[in-house]
Amino acid sequence: MKKLIVFLSIVVLFTNCKNNSHRYTQNSKEIETVKTTINYYDYHQWDSLAFSYADTAKIYYNSRKHILAPSDLKTYFTRNSESFSTRAFEDESREYEMIEDNNGKRWVNFWGLWKGHLKANNKEIIIPVHITYQFEKGKIVTEFGYWNTGELEEELKIIASQKKVVEDTKEDVNKVIEEIEKIEDIEETD
Repeated sequence: MKKLIVFLSIVVLFTNCKNNSHRYTQNSKEIETVKTTINYYDYHQWDSLAFSYADTAKIYYNSRKHILAPSDLKTYFTRNSESFSTRAFEDESREYEMIEDNNGKRWVNFWGLWKGHLKANNKEIIIPVHITYQFEKGKIVTEFGYWNTGELEEELKIIASQKKVVEDTKEDVNKVIEEIEKIEDIEETD
């Protein structure tokens, strides 16, 4: 009886260890898909990027309320890139891992540093980013992306306020010019 219990314990232990060994990896087809997807983003290849996703994929960026579809990505990224002369993820700061959760779902986690230079003042903005992708049948079906845009928003506010000052100054100068022209017109008629 003792031998049977020891044997069953060894079998259960071996089975559990064997199952757990496939739950985490840094090499998989899914990771390669994420690497390719990130590169498509970096090089503005929006149509190719959409092919990584299932047609019904749900994409959440810094929100659980606003859901994007793969067809929305081109507009979303193009709009968010308008203020930048350059932007991409730093090559040397990328980390990937794939896990299989307790329900058998496959997730790829990505950590990276996103770097961009603003067109208006060439200020460099660096933002740490975490994105997790759920895969089914080789396609991304769910994506959650999280990053802090505080520094970027603050810098864009400063640029907007400086732009307003310039516009207000131009408006004031134009008013002064109009007044001078009116005075000159009056003097010429006298």
